[in-house]
Amino acid sequence: MNKRTEKRWIFGVLSAALAAHFSFAHAVTIAEVISPTSVLLAQGDARKLASFGGKPVFWCGLQAFEKWATPLVGQTVASTPETGVTVSIDAQNVSLEQLLIAKGWLQPAVLDDDAQAAIAEGRGGWACASATVPFELMHTSVDPKVLAGIALNEAGLNGRGWPWTLNIGGQGFFFKTREDAYRVVRSLIARGRSDFDVGLMQINWGYHARRFASPWDALAPATSIRVAEEILNENYSKTHSVAKAIAYYHSANPVPGQAYLARFARHLNQIQAGL
Repeated sequence: MNKRTEKRWIFGVLSAALAAHFSFAHAVTIAEVISPTSVLLAQGDARKLASFGGKPVFWCGLQAFEKWATPLVGQTVASTPETGVTVSIDAQNVSLEQLLIAKGWLQPAVLDDDAQAAIAEGRGGWACASATVPFELMHTSVDPKVLAGIALNEAGLNGRGWPWTLNIGGQGFFFKTREDAYRVVRSLIARGRSDFDVGLMQINWGYHARRFASPWDALAPATSIRVAEEILNENYSKTHSVAKAIAYYHSANPVPGQAYLARFARHLNQIQAGL
């Protein structure tokens, strides 16, 4: 069973369970948000526990989550096999589970776009996580501290690597959202430009566009990390030196490469000190 089918099946079971437990003659509301994985639903005197898969994100503590979740109490919910339990946000029905993921309080088993964005931006409970946590969760072959140090070199903003970063012809730009950065990338490509670096790990589009499925994919934090690991591993295979692999990530020219490595060393010291 693939993940999408499994998720539909789980939501279908949950929807059926709610339908069996509640008559829906009266509104079903959120009685209590116990944790990011457990929500108590109410209809009159009847109670039903709705559970979500994944792990709670409590880097900022339980009280921070409870403060965020307080406005959800009393809200009316619905349930369908496609979306599971939903709440109304800005006049639109939103999956409660996906809301918890996107706001940074629930870590799903598979890090989808919403989860990656929440982790990389430091939303919700991720705000108090260390600078290495996104890389611990999304790396495959390179030390997360090395990746975090490079991200601070390339796209550092307020003590973390910012995922929606572009460097265009040598000038850096930080965007609020992935969509904002994507619009600029599309505009650059439409004008025949390739002299820009993109995403969390600032991958150069001119040299490495072939490594991405699309410009949108290039902005995904997990994809950016994967491609950065590929480049670092290739550099190490050529040089047999970790220091040179990191320096060459920026430039094989010794002068800018060594300056880059020195900045990386400062960031690594900050990370090891608890950044």
